[in-house]
Amino acid sequence: MEEIEKIIDLQKKIVPELNGLMEERYNLLKHIRYHQPIGRRALASQMELAESSVRSGIKVLKNVGLIELSGLGVSVTQAGQAVISDLSEYVDVLHGFSKLEYYLEQELGLNQVKIVSGDSEHDPCVFRELGRVASRVLVGMLSEHMTVAVSGGSTMAAVAKAVTGTMPDILIVPTRGGLGENVERQANSVAAVMANNLGGQYRLLHIPEGLNDEALEALKVTDHTIDEIEFLIKSADILIHSIGRADVMVHRRNHTAKVAENICKLAVGEALGHYFDRSGKCVYTYNANGFRLNNLAGVGRTIAVVGGANKAEAIIAVIRAGSHDVLILDEAAASNIQSIIKSEKSQKSF
Repeated sequence: MEEIEKIIDLQKKIVPELNGLMEERYNLLKHIRYHQPIGRRALASQMELAESSVRSGIKVLKNVGLIELSGLGVSVTQAGQAVISDLSEYVDVLHGFSKLEYYLEQELGLNQVKIVSGDSEHDPCVFRELGRVASRVLVGMLSEHMTVAVSGGSTMAAVAKAVTGTMPDILIVPTRGGLGENVERQANSVAAVMANNLGGQYRLLHIPEGLNDEALEALKVTDHTIDEIEFLIKSADILIHSIGRADVMVHRRNHTAKVAENICKLAVGEALGHYFDRSGKCVYTYNANGFRLNNLAGVGRTIAVVGGANKAEAIIAVIRAGSHDVLILDEAAASNIQSIIKSEKSQKSF
């Protein structure tokens, strides 16, 4: 890492334009990888670049064997895939991510922070990269006979799709039942996709979310597997979930107007059916089956995956609630979190 930093510092002094060009070609390769095969015009539109700039980049990358052209469009070669992996560390150092990651680890009390370049709210490729990086971190933690609890949502669906491996002894369980949203984003679906991509096993929680305790207990009388699956969820070796903004989640969970208004007066972040204020205090719990906040003590390690500059405040709130080991986020969210923390410190000093 230190050697890369020295090289980058020298490049900035002698050929400052090189780093910008390097990152532009790196982003071009990544976009092609996620949309291949893709035409030049579509690529230019997605990257919001001039078509002439994309054409020039494609010509260079083709000449060195990193991409190939066909009647369907542009695709990344095996050599190109290897270069993308090799350049990821370079780009992280270029953006100073290692220093920012360390800063967030110290300020938020986390064991590990991993930052992905860009803003996933505005660039689909960054969103997919967030899922890919999170999947790599997750797989790196896995060992035989582990149980992984996974929440629903689009971010977790991206993680599940990116996961690869051959781990037949891994068990994946959802953190809760259905949310009434798109089927592919429900925790049950995410768990099934993740297990299939790992070659592992999964158990599903076949109860609608939002049941009150009385109705849930009545269901358990006729379905004894519910207690068994809830035990697996609450004693998972790894919990992986995302974080939402309170004002967005109150509508997704179909709260009444009055409840939604009350929540938004206090809460800024939401995770696992719990709403948190800026200090990390839980101010409201959605009546949900499956995983609850007090179950965190029984979980081995907890990973939060989230992106988007507008989720910075929500991330801080949820992480301050405690019991998180790893945070994986994009550059936009990380930068905003740093600004918020510095602003808080500045205000306290007066």
